[in-house]
Amino acid sequence: MIAKLRDLTLTRDGNQIVSLELKADFTERFDALKDGDVNVEIKKYRPRRSLDANAYCWVLIHKLAEALSMDPADVYRHAIREIGGVSKIICVSEDDAETVARCWSSRGIGWQVEQMPSKLPGCVNLMLWLGSSEYDTKQMSDLIDAIIQDCQAVGIETDTPDEIERIKSLWGTAPER
Repeated sequence: MIAKLRDLTLTRDGNQIVSLELKADFTERFDALKDGDVNVEIKKYRPRRSLDANAYCWVLIHKLAEALSMDPADVYRHAIREIGGVSKIICVSEDDAETVARCWSSRGIGWQVEQMPSKLPGCVNLMLWLGSSEYDTKQMSDLIDAIIQDCQAVGIETDTPDEIERIKSLWGTAPER
C-alpha cells in the first residue's frame, strides 16, 4: 500500500505517533486491526517493474545462453552477481551455515550463497544474493542493462534504445503486488 508520511507526534509518556495519508480505502482493515498490535514496515516507495521488463530480461538471457552454449539459469545467476545493491553479507556459526544457505537458495534460481571465511572463531560469512523477483525498478534496470551489454558484446541484436526506454517507462504502471 502506498502512503505519505504526514506527521510525527511525541506523546507525554515518550511514545511516538506516526500519521500516514492513504489514497486507498483502509477503513475495513483499520477496524479489523485497531485493537491489537500490528507489524509495520515503512520504506521508500519505488514502482514495481512491469511484466514486460521481466519478459524482456528472460528473452535476452535465453539468446545469450544459446550463443554461449550455457544454461539460461547460469547466465541469469552470473548477471545477478555483476550488479550492485542486490547482495548482503551475514556472519553465521559454522554449524548453521549449511541450513541458512539451503533455505536461502530454495527461494529461486537467482537466490545464491557463497561462503567465505570469517575472522570470528566458529563462524563463516555468507554472501547472499537476492533473486530478481525482489528487485525494484533501478535494480531490474541495472540487470537488463548488464545483460544487454553482454548480448551486444557477442553480437546479439537487442531492442533499440527507444524501445528499451519504452519498456522501462512502463515500470511505473505495473500493478502493485
